[in-house]
Amino acid sequence: MKVFASIRNSVAALALAGLVTAPAAAQTTAVPTADNPLGIPENFTVYGSENPNERAPTAVVNGFVITGTDIDQRVALVTNASEVEVSDAERQRLRVQVLRNLIDETLKIQAARAQEIGVERAEVEQTYQQLAAQNFGQNPERMDEYLASIGSSPAALKRQIEGEIAWENLIRRNISPFVNVSAEEVTGVLERLEEARGTEEYRLGEIYMNATEENREAVIQNMQRIMEQLEAGGSFVAYARQFSEASTAVQGGDTGFLRLATLPGPMADAARQMQPGQLVGPIAIPGGFTIIYMIDRRQVLTADPRDSVLSLKQISIAFDQGTSEAEANAKIEEFGLFIQSLRSCNEAETARSVLGATVVTNDQIQARQLPEQLQNILLNMQVGQTTPPFGSAQEGVRVLMLCGRDEPEDSGTPTFQTVMTNIESERINKRAQRYLRDLRNDAYIEYN
Repeated sequence: MKVFASIRNSVAALALAGLVTAPAAAQTTAVPTADNPLGIPENFTVYGSENPNERAPTAVVNGFVITGTDIDQRVALVTNASEVEVSDAERQRLRVQVLRNLIDETLKIQAARAQEIGVERAEVEQTYQQLAAQNFGQNPERMDEYLASIGSSPAALKRQIEGEIAWENLIRRNISPFVNVSAEEVTGVLERLEEARGTEEYRLGEIYMNATEENREAVIQNMQRIMEQLEAGGSFVAYARQFSEASTAVQGGDTGFLRLATLPGPMADAARQMQPGQLVGPIAIPGGFTIIYMIDRRQVLTADPRDSVLSLKQISIAFDQGTSEAEANAKIEEFGLFIQSLRSCNEAETARSVLGATVVTNDQIQARQLPEQLQNILLNMQVGQTTPPFGSAQEGVRVLMLCGRDEPEDSGTPTFQTVMTNIESERINKRAQRYLRDLRNDAYIEYN
């Protein structure tokens, strides 16, 4: 009340001095209403740039400086993972979004250090080396060279690793111990699962962004641009890790298998119509917008034929460079006739001597690992049968012969502990989003 009184007194003094002109009688002051909660007048003038993002995209977060180099190197991680040519305009928009992510990352690291649960450098190095080994096998030192070659750096990736571990530490201390699930809740879920046996559940990828009335249009535009990049071949996992504000961002947006009843209505309606490999969004849901990618779908507590383990022989022929279309067609016809004459997998080996074909055996491949079109064909075949020839004159033509199939066992009801863990994870994720929002609200951030 003292602050408001001081403001009124100052304005009154200025008016007496002739420095403030009284408003005309026709002017009115907007007051808060249900449709206009902030009381913003209909007609107003914007002083300065109308686009708050048109500034040097750097910031100081509680004293920690985020530089333009930090942003450039993190953008390089995203654009390289997407394997799509990014325009200058799109790169600038990415820089703005990456800055937001770096601010959140910095807040997480600072909060962990303030509570004396910061991340040890050795832990970051260990995770970095694991990633290097996964990507470069016996030559993990090539990771440093690779990151430098794409315009990023080991420090940029290590900073991201530190942020993710710091967040896990904070959740483990401040959220997880206070989330409780009763035995009655778990029992109820198990009963509903049994009742739902045979119904479908879905494994989705999600990229979620919070939105308010004030930034709604900006968020929609950001997500539409992400959709454009994804549809052009961008990496969903990379974009989810960098831009999603859901807790699944750490897993590249992967939700794991879930039932549509657990999703917001608009998200569930969209997923119900999707097939694996399909991308949809942005979809308006409570609190913001989401982009979803259908990774897989299956029936609850029911064996999935695509989990069958197949024994296959691949028989393929190649074409010499310069082979005419007529010559290629003739060779494909000869290949098809030979394949039709085969009666067993043992006879497949004769393709080497008769046609000069290549024969490769794989007896431990799941049907779901194959392209969807081939899955449908193979799952309806009997042992000893072959698929129709497929391929091209450039990459060769081949067939797959089914030599054996191990049917999957019926999926059992999940254990009591598994269900309890899933419920806990969902509640922890929701509280984690609120916790991050609080960190943002309490932060002192200066933009340059």
